[in-house]
Amino acid sequence: MAKPALGRGLGALLGGTMSPAQSPSASPVHSVVPVPAEVAAPDLRDRVQHVPLNRIRASALQPRKEFSPESLQELADSIREQGIVQPLIVRERGGFFELIAGERRWRAAQLLNLAEVPVIAREADDRTVLELALIENLQRENLNAIEEAVGYIQLAEQFQLTQEEIALKVGKSRTAVANATRLLKLPAVIQGYVRDGRLSVGHAKVILSLPEEKSQKDAAERAIKDGLNVRQTEGMIAKLQARGDRSPATAESTAAASTPAGDPHISRLEDKLREKLGTKVQLRYHQGKGLVEISFYSDAELEGVLQTLGISVD
Repeated sequence: MAKPALGRGLGALLGGTMSPAQSPSASPVHSVVPVPAEVAAPDLRDRVQHVPLNRIRASALQPRKEFSPESLQELADSIREQGIVQPLIVRERGGFFELIAGERRWRAAQLLNLAEVPVIAREADDRTVLELALIENLQRENLNAIEEAVGYIQLAEQFQLTQEEIALKVGKSRTAVANATRLLKLPAVIQGYVRDGRLSVGHAKVILSLPEEKSQKDAAERAIKDGLNVRQTEGMIAKLQARGDRSPATAESTAAASTPAGDPHISRLEDKLREKLGTKVQLRYHQGKGLVEISFYSDAELEGVLQTLGISVD
């Protein structure tokens, strides 16, 4: 699903859609037509209110937990000069306003000690709030991989959505949702490495192929210590598995020294295949012949690979 299609849902919440009569290209009306008495009052949901900053609360359903102090300060500097251009979207909860969209603006306003901020109040249930928060953050690429996975799990467990339903709502493939949630099988310490950027999602997926938590932790620490890229980490783990070792501590001092760099063109093709299929892929090529090896670590992941390749399991 294309991102612009997602934007229609978020745009509707933000009050950004225009009816044909409101469109700048609509023909002007020169005659005055009396409004029938039975016509309902206009919908004032899009009315911007200015409410005290201390009456606004963050939402527990917000999937994003990490906010860069530098980024918030830059936004605060912009608000100091230009003001808050786009109102926050909120819902009324127990005498306060709970955020649906706009937490960065709210946090930046706190840095400036603003007395009040512009908001638009909406009626929304918990499921809608979580869905819209996920969509907003995914479209703006604000979530790290672990936050994204937690959001998917929350939709699945709290609202009983299937992976297919989640994928449809957030504009991702079912395989992408399945691969994201697999990251939560990693130990908390490795999830932390992914959150803060010390390990990439590619590293994490490779490390998941190790069966034991201790060996996963050891591999993660070795990859960080030796500055291994994803392909070098794959090489280190493959050698350990081939020898039956359970810990990277028994491997050579660095996987970089034992893993040949290979042809950069082959490496780029492997990266493209890995990104397309969402799993480990090795391409062996020599003089027009070779082998493509696709790894999978569960029945669900195999099904996802087959679906991506357009192969029915029936």
